[in-house]
Amino acid sequence: MKRLMAILFGVAAVVALPALSSADSKPATAILAGGCFWCMEHDFKQLDGVSKVVSGYAGGSRANPTYENYHDVDADNPVPHVEVVEITYDAGKVDYDKLLDFYFRHIDPTDGGGQFCDRGPAYRPVIFTASADEKSKAEAAKTSVEKLIKQPVAVEVQGTAKFWLAEDYHQAYAETHPTRYKFYRWNCGRDQRVEQVWSAAPPMN
Repeated sequence: MKRLMAILFGVAAVVALPALSSADSKPATAILAGGCFWCMEHDFKQLDGVSKVVSGYAGGSRANPTYENYHDVDADNPVPHVEVVEITYDAGKVDYDKLLDFYFRHIDPTDGGGQFCDRGPAYRPVIFTASADEKSKAEAAKTSVEKLIKQPVAVEVQGTAKFWLAEDYHQAYAETHPTRYKFYRWNCGRDQRVEQVWSAAPPMN
């Protein structure tokens, strides 16, 4: 009798376990550019469902870029990299659409010539998509943002790009150099401009 009861309890426990979808059990990654990677990294670490954010470079033709040369171009490397973050997130907690919504609300989507005080192609806003579905969602998000802020959106949508990890001293910069980071962010006008662009839009869902 005891053995039978143990078997029945075991079966009941298995039945009671919630089914895990592939989205729940498999982490996803996204590569996004929105100006200074220190700021992007710090902002995305605040989003529930994000487990890891690292700074790096993507989108250019140069192999093994460094902070000194990632934006340089020459005959062999005609396309500059852009500063990006690689975001690892739990798709069961925060889906790609919400990730994009958070991204747009923490940059100036109207500025394709850089972001805030950082100017030039190395700082332009770019969404690097890993699939046709992500590309479709990114384009739809751009259209939605244009309606929300009532201004043209200058964010680029590109295909898959190789991510190159930035130097150690750039990682978690807001945590390792808090005073310098806060001074830079304020003087660059990032939060002030984001507030100006998004003040009239409804809050994020």
